[in-house]
Amino acid sequence: MSMAIVAPMQAPPSAPRHSLAEDGYAMLIGTAFITLGLVCLKAAGLVTGGIAGIALLLSYVVPVPAGLLLFVINLPFFLLARGVLGPAFTVKTVISNILISLLAIGAPFALTIAHIDPLVAALFGGTICGMGILALARHGAGVGGIGVVAMMLQQKNGWNMGRTQLVCDCLILLAAIPVMSGRQWALSVISAAAISGVLMVNHRPGRYAGY
Repeated sequence: MSMAIVAPMQAPPSAPRHSLAEDGYAMLIGTAFITLGLVCLKAAGLVTGGIAGIALLLSYVVPVPAGLLLFVINLPFFLLARGVLGPAFTVKTVISNILISLLAIGAPFALTIAHIDPLVAALFGGTICGMGILALARHGAGVGGIGVVAMMLQQKNGWNMGRTQLVCDCLILLAAIPVMSGRQWALSVISAAAISGVLMVNHRPGRYAGY
């Protein structure tokens, strides 16, 4: 799983709920992490899986921040998310995407990366994106994307969600081959793996008490 939507944790009924202030703070942290990760990947000319990978790929063709492209591409997925994951998750996801867009637009005025080793960008950028997605997921929000379709196909047709997302990520990374070198493409695969690693290790049902 890469930069796709991540279902919120299902906590026990007795688990303490997060307050609105806690949700807001976590969403600020999560979106800031995701934006920083995208900045690192963009500085190294890399992409990743999921909708973020499509946004990064398009940002190399059109002069629009990847964070803003992420929001625009996600618009149809927001409509699907309401039916698949409910209104509360959808509203938080839309807010998170707006925050990512605003932070991406403001990032060049606050942060300029003159040089970053591509391997560091892949590992650090991917990892911090994963941590951002994790922060959002634990507070009932997401980044939107292909995962919504994957969840819908799993609910309606019994398709395995993880496999569907993996196939989509592979297609996105394959689409990036013509616009980058072999080394950049290999590092992009590493960035997607770094995101997946964070989520596989930390986003497991039963391990997190709050929600």
